[in-house]
Amino acid sequence: MKKYNLLQEQILQLKKEKNAVIVAHTYQTKEIQEIADLVGDSLQLSQFCASDSSQLIVFCGVHFMAESAKILSPLKTVLLPDIHAGCPMADMAKASDLVKFKKLYPEAKVVCYINSTAEVKAVSDICCTSSNAVDIVKSLNAKQVIFVPDQNLGNYVSTFVSETEFILWEGYCHVHHLLQAADIFDMKEAYPNALVAMHPECRKETLEFADFIGSTKGIIDYVLGQEHDEFIIATEQGIIDRINILDPTKKLYLASECLLCRNMKKITLEKVKEALENNQYKIELEENIMNQARGSLVRMLEVSK
Repeated sequence: MKKYNLLQEQILQLKKEKNAVIVAHTYQTKEIQEIADLVGDSLQLSQFCASDSSQLIVFCGVHFMAESAKILSPLKTVLLPDIHAGCPMADMAKASDLVKFKKLYPEAKVVCYINSTAEVKAVSDICCTSSNAVDIVKSLNAKQVIFVPDQNLGNYVSTFVSETEFILWEGYCHVHHLLQAADIFDMKEAYPNALVAMHPECRKETLEFADFIGSTKGIIDYVLGQEHDEFIIATEQGIIDRINILDPTKKLYLASECLLCRNMKKITLEKVKEALENNQYKIELEENIMNQARGSLVRMLEVSK
C-alpha cells in the first residue's frame, strides 16, 4: 500500500471531496506523480482528458498541455496549479507569423507539435505528439509539410517520410537542444555497458548516439521491456523518477544536468493543494480559438486510435 505524506493526503482528500481528477506529465516530480490518477506523455494525457468523465481536471504540466485538455473538454474546468508554468518552445511560434508563413507555401499542410499554443493549433491542419508524429505526417499524403514549432522533432520525423518535403520552423525545446553529442560521448565512456534512450527533441547529431529514440512513453516502455539493466536517459530528468517507481532495479544515468525543465518543476504539492482549495488557475480560451484548435487535436486523436 502506498504511503503518502501529510500534504499528499490532504490533496487526495480534497480531490475526493471535489470529485476531481489529477493528471501529471512524466516530467513532473516524484511526489506529484505519486498523487496523480494518470501519469503519461502528451498523447496519453490528451486521450485521457478527452474521455474521462470528471468535470474538474487538475493538470500538473505546463500551459499548452492544460490548454489542450480544455480544448478537448470545453465544458470541464481545467486548473493549472501555476499559471506561469509555460513552454519556451511553444512561445517560439506565433499564430500571426504562421499565417503569413503559410502564404509562402500554399500547397503545404501544417502539422503543429502539441507543444504549441491554442492559437497556433487553430491555424494548423493537424496536431501531433512525439509518439505519433510519423503516423500523422504519413496520414496526410502531402507533398509539403510545414512542421511547427520543433525543428529537431520535424527533422527526425522527416527521415521516415522521404516522399514529403519538410519545411521546418526554427523552434526547439531549450532543454533538449542544450544536450551535446560530447555529453553522450562522455557518458558512454563512463558507463560503457549502458544503452542510450533519447527523445527526438534532441539535436540530429546527438540522436546518432542513441540505441533507442522515442517519446517519454516510448522510452519508459523500452527501458522496462529490456532485460538489460543500465541506461543513459537523454530527456528531462523527471522520467527517471517515473521509471524508478515502475521498476527500481534499473540503473539509470541522466545524460546531462542540463536536462531539467524548470517550468515543469514549478508545479508543487503546495500549489496543487491551493488549486483544489481555491479553484485556481482556470484555463480560459476564446470560443472561436477553442473551436478551431479542437479540429487539429481531434484529427490527431482519430489517426491515433
